[in-house]
Amino acid sequence: MEKFRPLVSVLIPARNSELTLAAALQSIRLQDYEGPVEVIVADGESMTSPAAIVQREYPSARLISNPDQTAPAGLNRALRASKGAVIVRCDAHTRLPPSYLSRVVETLARTGAANVGGRQCPIGVSTFEKAVALAMISPLGSGNARYRIGGQEGPADTVYLGAFRRAALEAVGGYDAEQIRNQDYELNWRLRQQGETVWFDPELKAEYRPRGNLWELARQYFDYGRWKRVMLAKHPASVRLRQLMPPLLVLGLAASAGVGWTDFPQWALPVPLTYALALIVGALLVGLQRRTAIAVLLPLIFAIMHLSWGLGFLLSIRPRDRMT
Repeated sequence: MEKFRPLVSVLIPARNSELTLAAALQSIRLQDYEGPVEVIVADGESMTSPAAIVQREYPSARLISNPDQTAPAGLNRALRASKGAVIVRCDAHTRLPPSYLSRVVETLARTGAANVGGRQCPIGVSTFEKAVALAMISPLGSGNARYRIGGQEGPADTVYLGAFRRAALEAVGGYDAEQIRNQDYELNWRLRQQGETVWFDPELKAEYRPRGNLWELARQYFDYGRWKRVMLAKHPASVRLRQLMPPLLVLGLAASAGVGWTDFPQWALPVPLTYALALIVGALLVGLQRRTAIAVLLPLIFAIMHLSWGLGFLLSIRPRDRMT
């Protein structure tokens, strides 16, 4: 029987990605998929020479303007410009393994899902990036999200990136352009509310380069937290307990600090001490499991991720506001 080989449209929203876009395009050029592929890069107008990067790495790719400078707006513009029956998201910080497109087309056909995706595999270059990568694949850093820590194949709340049946993606209106971060989870929630299936395939693994310093990491997770709250305001039934843990942690630490100024300062200690112990034990376990001294940085990395996410959630902004 002849294999199903539809036109695959790969959409790449790109902003502040001079250092990573070339590698993303190279990974698409090296795909083993035997069907037709088109690549559309939505330029957020922050790179100095996006056209030169595209021309050098993937000459047939189309470069379109994304004046809104946000990922969901860029993805929607690229979707409208595309023609494929299968729509694959690829971020500019990501590298896809050679079999990725073949696997997503096969999995879509095999499962009948609206969206299939797999694991985010963070690969650091610097010592700091390697520490962040360890944190991202640890349950203490990512909870029980299968797209971060792995798990069995099957239906899931969300997946990394995503490969969609075009009809299903268009039926729900594409990405929510107001959802600057967390747009994947929000989109997958709407798909599932329409009776569609989001399918996790652990064999789909895409490399991701983590943020390179404390400020970038803190800002990233602050944005994750604040836009998660925007998403929950729109879809309150989608809330999960793990999503409430970081803001509860921030509130608990703030309350402990307040108690420290009362006549009972000893009652200020349990929450911060327990949290500090959890960070140290978690880092130690990761270090022993992975046999790496880089784990010594994990208590700091975990704390930045947790507290930035929690603060972002508590200080959330209105949906129409934009990231700076």
